[in-house]
Amino acid sequence: MDLPNGKKTERGLYLTAKEASALIQKEATNLLFIDVRTQAEIAFVGVPTVIDANIPYELIEDWQQWDDKGKNFKMTVNDRFVSAVEDRLHQKGLNKQIPVILMCRSGYRSASAANLLTKAGYQNVYSLVDGFEGDKATTGHQQGQRVVNGWKNSQLRWTDELDKAKMYF
Repeated sequence: MDLPNGKKTERGLYLTAKEASALIQKEATNLLFIDVRTQAEIAFVGVPTVIDANIPYELIEDWQQWDDKGKNFKMTVNDRFVSAVEDRLHQKGLNKQIPVILMCRSGYRSASAANLLTKAGYQNVYSLVDGFEGDKATTGHQQGQRVVNGWKNSQLRWTDELDKAKMYF
């Protein structure tokens, strides 16, 4: 799979939204599907109906801090990310060898989160390369909009109604 450097992981394990959906339908009880976007993202954009949990890889700790380079609010890595994933893993009665699928908006944060879990001893961490919203169109009247691929654009099941039991607190 030809990916930009920011979407590459140390293990090189990748799934598209459609591939992840098919794997989840087949093996839902034997894998962990984590949405690593912020709580604000899933609250206002939606979430796949089949996630096991939302565990943000990065958090916006202070809405008054701006990242000029990223042209966004400053985000910091969630220092509880690995332990929160481990908690969800144990809730399902699974171990670090099972497949873990990570999804963010477009595949960059999920790659970073996959590398963090790999360093923590997880063996089969997949980054969902097209994320929830997908990649930006490079041409046409929708140029710059996230309409190319991703969970939502692939017509996979999602909702804007959140399940408290799956949310990160």
